[in-house]
Amino acid sequence: MSKADWDRLKAMTEEEINAAALSDPDCPPLTEEQLSRFKRVNAIKDIRGRLGMTQAAFSAAFRLPLSTVRDWEQGRTVPDAPARTLLTAIARDPETMRRLVGGEAA
Repeated sequence: MSKADWDRLKAMTEEEINAAALSDPDCPPLTEEQLSRFKRVNAIKDIRGRLGMTQAAFSAAFRLPLSTVRDWEQGRTVPDAPARTLLTAIARDPETMRRLVGGEAA
């Protein structure tokens, strides 16, 4: 966006921003039915997949209990805030995180 676009946006109220978003022909609001068909992405499975690691290898590399990794991926439990922070750090720099936690080499 240009500076003029940002300035125009900053001058708008929340109501004006919402009205503009709703009237955008390139991005109409989704219906409840459309939203219900969305599939939530499993962050840990996505991270592990991008690293090309098995659950066991991921668990060993980042010193996480294998059962915890499995529970997160299968939706039995949800990572708490510290675990989500760790997963974010792993996604951003997996090799550094592996070294920091003292896990096994992948």
